[in-house]
Amino acid sequence: MHKSVTDPLRFLKGIGPKRAEAFSVLGLNTIEDLLYFIPRRYEDRTHFSAVKDLKIGEVQTLKAGIMAKNERRFWHHRGLSITEISVGDETGRVFCVWFNQPYLGQYFKIGDTLILYGKVELYNNRLQITNPEFEIVSGCEEESLSIGRVVPIYSLPKGVGQRSIRRMVKHALDEYLPHMQDFIPYDIRSKNNLPNLAQSLINIHFPVSGAAQNEAYRRLSFEEFFLFQVPLALRKKRKKEKAGIPHKADGPLADGFMSGLPFKLTASQEKVMAEIRKDMSGPEAMQRLLQGDVGSGKTVVAAYASVIAIQGGYQAAFMVPTEILAKQHYEKIAKLMEGCSSFQRIRIALLTSSLDKKEKEKACADIKGGKIDLVIGTHALLEEKAGFKNLGLVIIDEQHKFGVGQRALLPAKGPNPDVLIMTATPIPRTLAITIYGDLDLSVITELPPGRLPVKTMVFGSRDRDEAYAMIKSQLKLGRQAYIIYPVIEESCALDISGAKAMYEELKKGGFRDYKLGLVHGRLKDAEQDEVMLKFKNKELDMLVATTVLEVGIDIANATCMAIEHAERFGLSSLHQLRGRIGRGPDQSYCVLISDAQTEEALLRQEALVRHNDGFRIAEEDLKIRGPGEFFGRVQHGLTELKIGNPLAQIQLLKSARDEAINFVASDPGLSGRQSGLLKEKLLRRFPEYEKMILVG
Repeated sequence: MHKSVTDPLRFLKGIGPKRAEAFSVLGLNTIEDLLYFIPRRYEDRTHFSAVKDLKIGEVQTLKAGIMAKNERRFWHHRGLSITEISVGDETGRVFCVWFNQPYLGQYFKIGDTLILYGKVELYNNRLQITNPEFEIVSGCEEESLSIGRVVPIYSLPKGVGQRSIRRMVKHALDEYLPHMQDFIPYDIRSKNNLPNLAQSLINIHFPVSGAAQNEAYRRLSFEEFFLFQVPLALRKKRKKEKAGIPHKADGPLADGFMSGLPFKLTASQEKVMAEIRKDMSGPEAMQRLLQGDVGSGKTVVAAYASVIAIQGGYQAAFMVPTEILAKQHYEKIAKLMEGCSSFQRIRIALLTSSLDKKEKEKACADIKGGKIDLVIGTHALLEEKAGFKNLGLVIIDEQHKFGVGQRALLPAKGPNPDVLIMTATPIPRTLAITIYGDLDLSVITELPPGRLPVKTMVFGSRDRDEAYAMIKSQLKLGRQAYIIYPVIEESCALDISGAKAMYEELKKGGFRDYKLGLVHGRLKDAEQDEVMLKFKNKELDMLVATTVLEVGIDIANATCMAIEHAERFGLSSLHQLRGRIGRGPDQSYCVLISDAQTEEALLRQEALVRHNDGFRIAEEDLKIRGPGEFFGRVQHGLTELKIGNPLAQIQLLKSARDEAINFVASDPGLSGRQSGLLKEKLLRRFPEYEKMILVG
């Protein structure tokens, strides 16, 4: 039977259909996915720390035998259970404690040998490791995958242990590496001093040395950057070759829009509008990224671009990630366009998943029939039935909330329309230019006039009453407030009060004289909208919420926000949340209630107190967390990059980009001898880019 890396994982020895489902949850479906499943860290098991040499406050790895075990339950404290074992070697003993994992007791047998990894603490005058990672090692210790070497540690699928996954990866390498071909052309590898693919995959999983592991990581990062840049280079080249729509930027509709604005534009907004006007008037389709902080006035820029398209008889589509945001933009833009009404009535529609079947069918028919000039919607715009008569402009807000390649789907519904991507997630300019290589860059660097910077302060949980007194002082002035919680339900292990529980407590306690609402991600969209609308209409004084508020609610009368357990939020999230206040002329206050103890959490809070500028905060965020988190799931951005680290490897990223541009220039149809394997790999990695990759 011919073996291929595209074979489903269930066919690999030791996996099978049931385990394959657990792997699928982590996005691992094929042999290739497993081979590229990079360990999250490595342990040097060529040398273990003896118990007597353990350093308090440091994370360490030790090998020790189980000497005693003990299990306790505390029913009076929400059913908390503690599993405790005592382990030791000839130099001493250390205690290991796990909370709320009573099933662990059945795994531990006195006399067994464990490998333990965790932070060593001094507790009640004894050495203790709380919730350590562990592996039970058998007497013979199978193969040499787990002992006496640098050992990979993976993020585990449910029901799979570290030793099992190592065996599976080793088996996949042995069985499938002979069938893999290197898709990066030899001359590119040679020029950039990259090892071959087989060697790199072996050394990323089971490195023979630290240097070999570093080289493997560099090769696989380059590969990922290169793969990521080729479609961007293709898109930019093909967009330039394909005729765009030369919109007429000047005219009564655009003039009426500008003169009817109820506020003065900032110099930054005017500069960006001039760049967009120039792009839209030109023969090539606009491909522009607009970066602007929360509340910097990107929506009016988007509305202006829409008016230019509509003025020439074209339609505009504005796609946003949430229904709340879609409705908010719909109302805001409808108001902004009132100034155009004496010249032309602009017909605006809202298209979201929550519309009933009849409403959706009517909206789609009107859009397809040309009866709608501007449609504002969510992912519903990407559905096949959502067609256009004459789409001339596509605007995508917070595009990193959409999957890779999705921003190519909406423009495909028109005759090479102009595209404006907007984001409130600041990315340092050098990275933005490289990562969004197919886009020109515009930045709004200032807030609208009359906006006062939000004052941010930190209170410990013992000073909560003082913090709440500040909120009440704002409510007494007729203003509104938010209280934000990191979780919905109460988490005993983390000792965090959930939004639901605190909502009930606040309603009966300190805020009983005020009208409170509760909004969180588990509410249905219609329920969320109902609460938001009540808050907007001032039927509620205060909103208790989770991070569902991070995107999309704009209420000028809300001047105060308290963020409970602020140490549990990333800096970007804290900044985005804070951006929900300070939207009007009144001074606004953000109160962080936190008992932060880690250096990272304290640095986050300090950065938020000192800075209001999102780009400055992004720089601080990168410094504090490092780019792995900044560009990872917490930030939602660039989730396409699973291996490479754009900030730490900026030179490697630039090299990969240059190679991609040169490669595409020499073979724009990807039809040459060296392009076949690359094309196959691109289609597997980015199936959403199929049309772009296959079109010659």
